[in-house]
Amino acid sequence: MKIHRNRRHPLCVIFILFGVLHSLHTTAQIGLLRERIEKIVVREAATVGVGIMDLETGDTIVINGQKKFPMQSVYKFPLGMAVLKQVDEGKLSMDQMIYLEKGDLLPNAWSPLSKKYPDGNVDVTLREVLSLTVSLSDNSGCDILFRLLGGPNVVNSYIHGLGVDEIAIVSTEEEMHLDWNIQFKNSSTPSAMLQLLEIFYRGKALSKESTDFLWKAMAETTTGPRRIKGLLPSGTIVAHKTGSSGPNKDGLIAANNDVGIVTLPNGKHVAIVVFVSNSTNDEKGMENTIAEISKTAWDYFTGSK
Repeated sequence: MKIHRNRRHPLCVIFILFGVLHSLHTTAQIGLLRERIEKIVVREAATVGVGIMDLETGDTIVINGQKKFPMQSVYKFPLGMAVLKQVDEGKLSMDQMIYLEKGDLLPNAWSPLSKKYPDGNVDVTLREVLSLTVSLSDNSGCDILFRLLGGPNVVNSYIHGLGVDEIAIVSTEEEMHLDWNIQFKNSSTPSAMLQLLEIFYRGKALSKESTDFLWKAMAETTTGPRRIKGLLPSGTIVAHKTGSSGPNKDGLIAANNDVGIVTLPNGKHVAIVVFVSNSTNDEKGMENTIAEISKTAWDYFTGSK
């Protein structure tokens, strides 16, 4: 009896070898990016968490990826997702009116709503409140949205329901303003925030209309121009959300953050997460660290250097 051996065609072997070599090359290259970013991280007198993902290939690097960092206003990004989910489900409408009482406007807190309607007693649309909360990081708007949804725990449950477990949303802006330590309870790991950005980017959580709305609001963000966008070419589209604590009485800054999605010249996208915490550096130095990390990623993915 003649035995037929299962032999691979020479071309098949070549393709397999090519794939292995390509994989090794890609791993080596992404490792080079990691080395460059680590050199920036060690210079900062702080704890730094980084997450970077090529949203086309899935290539990812994380530094301190499982460490919990205070989000500060970065948590307005998942809050926005939770609001828009209820819009998609018909529980809320972007055009519904929300009555603002004077007591809804937080004193001594950043709030374009408070500047526009200092006396309250006015109806505004959900669309306006959400836009100001995300794009301009309105603290009064943030807490109005929390109350509309039923509290931070509702947002927390929604995000965990997406499979993102290492994000904790437990306190309002008003509560954070009253107690310095509260901010550390609203936390995220770099890996978890990167995961949420990917879910958002791929349209897995929201309708296209809601995804487009939130993308536009984040792309129109005016806060933190010297962070992820700081060293990128003028006009680069970055859909992002910042978070800042400011210094305490001892000059320690708990949070200087920026997370978002960068659009490359070829139309592809990269998610970038940078959390800088417990720094004795000044805000300018912390922002420059974020900008340098972002620019290093830009150079890598565009082949600039």
